Amino acid sequence: GVLYALPMVGSFVGGDITAGILVSGMHRAEEISLLLDIGTNGEVVLGNRDCLAACSASAGPAFEGGSVSCGMRATGGAIDSVRIFQPGRGISATTIDGRPAVGLCGTGLIDALSEMFLTGILDRNGRFQVESAPSRFVDAQEDGRPAFALVRAGEAGAERDVAINESDVENLIRTKGSIYAAADSLVQSLGLSFDEVQKVYIAGGFGNRLDIDSCIAIGLLPELPPERIEFIGNSSVAGAKAVMLSQELFGEVHRIRDMISYQELMVDPEYMERFTSACFLPHTDLSRFPQVVEKLESRLAKSRESN
Repeated sequence: GVLYALPMVGSFVGGDITAGILVSGMHRAEEISLLLDIGTNGEVVLGNRDCLAACSASAGPAFEGGSVSCGMRATGGAIDSVRIFQPGRGISATTIDGRPAVGLCGTGLIDALSEMFLTGILDRNGRFQVESAPSRFVDAQEDGRPAFALVRAGEAGAERDVAINESDVENLIRTKGSIYAAADSLVQSLGLSFDEVQKVYIAGGFGNRLDIDSCIAIGLLPELPPERIEFIGNSSVAGAKAVMLSQELFGEVHRIRDMISYQELMVDPEYMERFTSACFLPHTDLSRFPQVVEKLESRLAKSRESN
């Protein structure tokens, strides 16, 4: 048989991105759109029918369950959503297929990070505030630092504690920081701001399970109205199928590749500064996330009143 790969753009920006652009239709639109493919390499595309710019950031495998002590793939028993109503109590976690919890997949990790931050269990540096919920912190892990138990052994049939430690938090923050900084770099390179982005497409294995509010709260996504953000699922497969079934789209995906200007972030002297700024919750510049700040203050105020 004949094996054909969709055209790549540049280093670490391959045919999955040209497929994603094709599926999203951003290359035909007048409005400015942003495409984020969230994976070990966080690929980002910005533009419209006039021009497209792309880059890749080394995000790491944290959102895919790697390099996180409790992380796992999105299979049965993986926690896929988390809500913490008050620090230390009122924790709700759902799992895929309703099985007893054995770990957290990407959506659960993002939810957990967001909820721990918004309820004061984590500070903006990603450090645990143990006094906020002493009953939920388990014995120190191998690195000697505390871990926060989302599910304790015996709860809802869980055989062991499912907990997040500070090393896990650091990995998650670095991952979200690299993706946000990559998008920020593209936006600023074109002389734009996030407010001018009319559509954000999220591609990858997260499907429609990703919670937009959680993504914004941790600074993974820019603070934009939810209606501007759309999940397009596994656009790599969808794009490959479309090209395989249509000679017209086969030609179109090559035209897309020719439209794209590839930017190498590692030679951008400002990228590391943007990355460092993004490695806080949600960001060092809180003016970028006014609604997150408002939500944080509101939830912390309610927590103090309840105590």
